[in-house]
Amino acid sequence: MATKAVPGAAATGEPTDVATPATAPNPLRKGLRLERIPEPCTMVIIGATGDLTERKLAPALYNLMLGGFLPPEFTVVGFARRDLSDVAFRERLHASVGDHSRNRPVKASIWASFARSVEYQRGEFHDPNAFAELTKRLARIDRDRGTAGNRLFYLAVPPVLHPEIVRQLAAAGLVASGEARDARHKGWTRVIVEKPFGSDLASARQLNREISEVFNEDQIYRIDHYLGKETVQNLAVFRFGNGLFEPIWNRRYIDSVQITVAETVGIEGRGEFYDQTGALRDIVQNHALQLLAVFAMEPPIEFQASDLRDEKLKVLRAVKPMTQREVALSTVRGQYQAGWVAGEQVSPYREEPEVAPDSQRETYAALKLAIQSWRWAGVPFYLRTGKALATRATEIAVQFKQAPLALFERAGASSLDPNVLAIRIQPDEGILLRFGAKVPGPGLQIRGVNMDFRYGSSFAVDSPDAYETLILDCMIGDASLFTRADELERAWEILDPILTAWESGEGGELHFYEAGSWGPAAADELLERDGRTWRHP
Repeated sequence: MATKAVPGAAATGEPTDVATPATAPNPLRKGLRLERIPEPCTMVIIGATGDLTERKLAPALYNLMLGGFLPPEFTVVGFARRDLSDVAFRERLHASVGDHSRNRPVKASIWASFARSVEYQRGEFHDPNAFAELTKRLARIDRDRGTAGNRLFYLAVPPVLHPEIVRQLAAAGLVASGEARDARHKGWTRVIVEKPFGSDLASARQLNREISEVFNEDQIYRIDHYLGKETVQNLAVFRFGNGLFEPIWNRRYIDSVQITVAETVGIEGRGEFYDQTGALRDIVQNHALQLLAVFAMEPPIEFQASDLRDEKLKVLRAVKPMTQREVALSTVRGQYQAGWVAGEQVSPYREEPEVAPDSQRETYAALKLAIQSWRWAGVPFYLRTGKALATRATEIAVQFKQAPLALFERAGASSLDPNVLAIRIQPDEGILLRFGAKVPGPGLQIRGVNMDFRYGSSFAVDSPDAYETLILDCMIGDASLFTRADELERAWEILDPILTAWESGEGGELHFYEAGSWGPAAADELLERDGRTWRHP
């Protein structure tokens, strides 16, 4: 997971043999890149005219091409309901890359090469004839471009459409992979599935069952873009590659752990979706619990997908689901009211379009979880996420146990703050360590100081977008950073009792907070009862 090369070479400012063919490439860089170039393949984006393609997929594919991570035969087929020509679809993608790529302006030569590999097919998702035409197109691309029958289907559509689409793919003969195909076509077939993965345990199991009736588990890549972020991948290197930290990564030295996923934006016009979903389903079920699992897992036997995902699953299985009484004591749900964020006035959640005027949906969630394992017994894990908060930040903050104070108290020093290790996921990816130091001058005064590592300044490299890493991993067949079915279902087993208690009214009242704040006062009280406070990034 964390030891492999990741795309991003073109952003370093150093020449590469792809972007500047006249310049001699760095042999080491070339070797690492060649290890990450997938086999020739066709990527079919189903729902190719949507927001996900515009904001994430098109820029990611362009940046992979720019970095030299895609084979010359690579081909993109957009499949959607709109009536577009190949040329019109290419123009849409070009505009998307120009607006959202981390590498701008768009290089004409790279874009021209990429555009030649882009096609478009109009089709309804329930129409067998459209999928029959797609089958013919893919066979022609295999023949003309040498993509060898390797196909990646990206379902960039709402999950409610996934079962119908995979059934149509199966009926069209597009899901077989490897030896399951005839002797002439042994290429691989994979499918990327976007979140949300169900709305509760029952719906997640049903979705898994319906997709698994068509695809084998090793063909299914459930994407969580947080796991593609550089700092999340670096967690394994940080823990298992440094003799300094792994010995203290346990209940003997760690007092508590906080995982924060804070957003300054509101629901951004997604009122209908969000009022059915809420913060617990939208962020905690996937992003926050995955961060917890990666942080707390035991060392895997090898850095292989099966071993990594086995260890994450063990962490989730050790998380004790709450009783109804525990939900009321160990969780807080909130909803933002009017306020100011970054100098802009924010309307109350209940006044957002397509939101019920008496909505009980949470835009903020805070939980106290326990991992019942030898390593983590007695260490509380506090998770929180919210919309319209004071700062946009995602981080894991580790608070270590307090050092003995007797020595310094006798010398007249004030109390010491505990050491904190903050792993920043976004923005400004990096790691901060806070410890006590003596203030220069007479007497003994102690003040907290920071050691701050930032990826951008330390490596002079623009980190790849998470979608670049994850799409490339799927093409290569590395499932390390994707969620397995049993992980997904266990996450819902943890959260289902909370959702049930909240919706029944037995899990505590809905608290309100001012937009631009750090959430409801009840969330502060959740930690204050334990003698702790939230860290505000």
